[in-house]
Amino acid sequence: MGDKLEKVPFSRKRRTTISGGSSLKTNSKKSGCVENNDDNNTTTHTIINKTHVEKTAQQPVTGKPAKEKGRHETLYDKLRCHRLQESLLSSASGYSNYRGILNWCVVMLVLSNARLFLENLIKYGILVDPIQVVSLFLKDPYSWPALCLILVSNVFILVALYIEKRLSVGFVSERVGFLLHFFNLSMILCFPVAVVLLVSSMTPAGGVFALAVYTILFLKLYSYKDVNKWCREIRQAKARTLARSQSFPMSHKANGDAVQAHVTYPGNLKHRDLYYFIFAPTLCYELNFPRSLKHTGRFLLRRLFEMLFFIQLLVGLIQQWMVPTIQNSMKPFQDMDYSRIIERLLKLAVPNHLIWLIFFYWFFHSSMNFVAELMQFGDREFYRDWWNSETVTYFWQNWNIPVHKWCIRHFYKPILKRGTSKWAAQTAVFLASAFFHEYLVSVPLKMFRPWAFMGMMSQIPLAWFVGRFLRGNYGNAAVWISLIIGQPIAVLMYVHDYYIMNYEETPAAGMA
Repeated sequence: MGDKLEKVPFSRKRRTTISGGSSLKTNSKKSGCVENNDDNNTTTHTIINKTHVEKTAQQPVTGKPAKEKGRHETLYDKLRCHRLQESLLSSASGYSNYRGILNWCVVMLVLSNARLFLENLIKYGILVDPIQVVSLFLKDPYSWPALCLILVSNVFILVALYIEKRLSVGFVSERVGFLLHFFNLSMILCFPVAVVLLVSSMTPAGGVFALAVYTILFLKLYSYKDVNKWCREIRQAKARTLARSQSFPMSHKANGDAVQAHVTYPGNLKHRDLYYFIFAPTLCYELNFPRSLKHTGRFLLRRLFEMLFFIQLLVGLIQQWMVPTIQNSMKPFQDMDYSRIIERLLKLAVPNHLIWLIFFYWFFHSSMNFVAELMQFGDREFYRDWWNSETVTYFWQNWNIPVHKWCIRHFYKPILKRGTSKWAAQTAVFLASAFFHEYLVSVPLKMFRPWAFMGMMSQIPLAWFVGRFLRGNYGNAAVWISLIIGQPIAVLMYVHDYYIMNYEETPAAGMA
């Protein structure tokens, strides 16, 4: 009897700890006589039991079996030091934090280029000469043919506006307007070519700059012509007259802020509207461009500082690094020493690619953002993540967004609407791009070689090969290799031909 009495409390304690419901039931049975005698005492006793059950249920089991289990797990962990896992550099590991390796690549790149720069200084001395840069654009200080040619471009701008005004009022038919625009756009491309080829004082650098301005003007006025034509078609479809408005009028103030009014056709046919589009950092015309609210002085100053700094850095790198390398490449080309040609090509690839990257940042980020901020132009998407390109097609679609938008809007889609296949339309886009690349290189150099044209057309089979056989990092590496190696090949080909045409009789002494 004594043993049984000693085991009862222990049994009740374990039941209470493991299951609150059974403990409550047991306590209720033992207190049944109390419930029959006094209701108030029953209620109080039940609440106390419930509170005790809740508290004991929340407490973890801290008995001897739990301690034994923890001791066994600790001993087991001491015996085990391996588990199923992949190496970090394996693709199956899912690891993607390579920031340290990226920093290492940057340090190695800086150190290697610092060595090359020091070697260049020891071998050639300081070659940077600002006066020589001015001579690239001017042969005669009293003759400025490139600047005069750019000023003459205003004639073609005003002609395009005059044609559109006559079309808007029905003074000329659509067919006649098309012929007038065709003649005006053709003259934009042909007139500067004649000036560059006939004017002896035009330098290659001045010719490139002038032709680039005229090429941009051609694309802009082509878009201007198309959009106004679409507006006339919409007006005819609606069969009603649209309200005229100023180019950039300001409507009544709302809540103290000026609100830009909506421009409708033909209220956009104003000098102010057209010249805003000419200077805006876009090639595609709209009646109502997205506008930013105000200028940011700090942003403008930062972009201006970048423009001034990087243009000087570009000039210095070209004079100090690229020019000597190109000059030293002429003799291997003349001797057809293929091993030396490949060595010179690889040596030129590093400075050429670095200069191209700096030019990209200077033009597409610093310069175009500066102009956009100055003109309160809201659409600042001038480039996308082309550096992540896994296909050649993705690169050409994302590295130059203004040109890509123009090609899609005014060239690719109109061709598709005529029933042409996508492959043929893409080939036509590359053909047009190849033409303008050759136009901007061969005409200023006054020699017609197909290297730029062939380089652009070679992107078609390269895009097919990379898209079909390479994926992921391999495709991205192929795109980078084409950029790093392809451009120096074209540069060496043009420089070699230009050297042969103009300096063949000059001895190549001193070009070791």
